[in-house]
Amino acid sequence: MEKTAKPHSSILMVENRAGVVSLTLNRPEKRNALSCDLLRRLEEALGEIGDDPSARVVVLGSRGPVFCSGHDLGEMTGRSESEYRDLFTSCTRVMLTLRRLPQPVIARVQGTATAAGCQLVAACDLAVATPEATFATPGVKIGLFCTTPMVPLVRAVPDKPAMEMLLTGEPISAERALALGLVNRVVPADQLDAAIGRIAATILAMSPLAIRMGKEAFYALRDLDEPAAYRRATEVMVENALRPDAQEGIAAFLQKRSPNWPGR
Repeated sequence: MEKTAKPHSSILMVENRAGVVSLTLNRPEKRNALSCDLLRRLEEALGEIGDDPSARVVVLGSRGPVFCSGHDLGEMTGRSESEYRDLFTSCTRVMLTLRRLPQPVIARVQGTATAAGCQLVAACDLAVATPEATFATPGVKIGLFCTTPMVPLVRAVPDKPAMEMLLTGEPISAERALALGLVNRVVPADQLDAAIGRIAATILAMSPLAIRMGKEAFYALRDLDEPAAYRRATEVMVENALRPDAQEGIAAFLQKRSPNWPGR
């Protein structure tokens, strides 16, 4: 299997294995906290992945027992207004890039995800967790309400459970996260990579063009009222139907064969 790796730095590992790009947070001694440097590295790596036609699926994971503990609090004391603004703006850019990336992003959650770490999970398109994983937005406990983590959280979790997480800061279990829709699957730790691999393989078998168009439309339509959403969806469907991938897919179905996707 073809494998390429590009270590942007020791704190973020990047590997492309046959179209599946793994981004691995590598600050286990700091609970994979999102330092300013790590956020910069993430933004840079995501930008490169978005422009890489060989990248088809992204898996966002981490090393160590903690998925991500959120912002690095060691960098958050005694800062100026402009420094705080730069920090939260940088984090916002990373989260929006995850949404806007042409490729589907799967969170690989092997442990605790808190504050901006929970935000990372919520911002990914899919998430698979182990039973040991927990999720929390505990900023309220230190007087700093998790307002930016709240943005993707309330788009993934119903209002009342989201408010409970935000107001109490108490963690929820992986099973509770599954029931609420924050994660897609909960599997034993020794099956985590296999479960993610099966999802990735399924996506890799689909039309790359259709996946890109579909992901973009998913987030665009969600923020529109129903008539506007249908208008936008109709235009996307027309554009999609005219593309060679759709014509090939329909022909392959009718001819009872596997499609050969021309689109990239």
